[in-house]
Amino acid sequence: MNRPLLLLAVCQGLFLTNNVIFVAINGLVGLTLAPRGWMATLPLMGSVVGGALSTGLVARTQTRYGRQVSFQIGLVVALLSALLCAWAAYSRNFWLLVMATVVAGYYGANGQLYLFAAADLAAPAFREKAVSLVLAGGLIGAIIGPNLARYSRDLLAIPFTGAYLALAVVAVLAMGLMAFVRFPAVPAAQESTAGGRPMLELVRQPMFFVAAVGAALSFGVMNLLMAATPLAMQGCGFPFGDVAQVLQWHVIGMFAPGFFTGHLIKRFGTLTIMGAGVLLNALCIVIAVSGVDLRQFLSALFLLGVGWNFLFTGSTTLALQAYRPEEKDRAQAAINFSVFAVMAFTSFASGALVTTQGWKMLNYGALVPVALTGAALLWLALRRQAAVRT
Repeated sequence: MNRPLLLLAVCQGLFLTNNVIFVAINGLVGLTLAPRGWMATLPLMGSVVGGALSTGLVARTQTRYGRQVSFQIGLVVALLSALLCAWAAYSRNFWLLVMATVVAGYYGANGQLYLFAAADLAAPAFREKAVSLVLAGGLIGAIIGPNLARYSRDLLAIPFTGAYLALAVVAVLAMGLMAFVRFPAVPAAQESTAGGRPMLELVRQPMFFVAAVGAALSFGVMNLLMAATPLAMQGCGFPFGDVAQVLQWHVIGMFAPGFFTGHLIKRFGTLTIMGAGVLLNALCIVIAVSGVDLRQFLSALFLLGVGWNFLFTGSTTLALQAYRPEEKDRAQAAINFSVFAVMAFTSFASGALVTTQGWKMLNYGALVPVALTGAALLWLALRRQAAVRT
């Protein structure tokens, strides 16, 4: 853990602080302001759609100006969008809130690249650990995010306006820290490989394809259940303090394993750890459908977080093996687009399903992406076994 990695890990934590507060409050603010109940999670969906639309622009910005400038632009957008969200909440304007979260998606598309940037700051033999340790920086978000949402909720007369203003302060702090991170220049490519392989050729690699599927569906399952949790718990009569506690333990589950996931991948292999993540997601659903007590919400969301960590860290590690340095911006943009596209769908589906079909049916629906992820991992494992035999 060198100094740039440490600073990047803190920036990752502040990025997750933003995400946790968005998840904690956007659905509840949306439920208060939306013309229809099923539209409650549109502000959450807005941030994801904005991220999907921004992936290409972020990739071009990274290529032209480098990682640090691109990351700082993302943080400026985070500041401005937080202020716009605060005004939307204060003026009780639902569609302005949706627009503000779409703008905030640009920051999300930048923040998703922090993990890939971690690999640039470490020697090749330690890339898995670098990714895992920066991911562990999300624990900052686990501690700060729910508590900041809880204590800033009623800071001003209009509920949650203060929480959005707090996010503006978080963005300014992250800008100051990011200014001290120095990223290495991308190695100059030879003329014969200057453009890298065509995008279709990259995506058709089994390793890259499974990495993209694992990343996208791990986020899809996590987002489907996490985004619906505040609405489901409010429907069950739990106070906002309990909602914040459940989200805190969920985020701890997401990032605490980062201190050792890299070691596990080194020891047992990427696909094995990703398979463990699939099993943990399935166990989360079993617990979630068994009842709606606080302990069931806590344990289910905690396991969901750990399962996501194993899957996403494994997917990131797998992807790093599938592209060359000159291809990284396009390859990472393709994975990010896959993640945001799936999250956009699940952000909308979570609100629509939990408000019309209920918490239990929502969890049954989550079994579909869990099964698809498991099938993709099994397919790649069988291909590798066949290649060894031949």
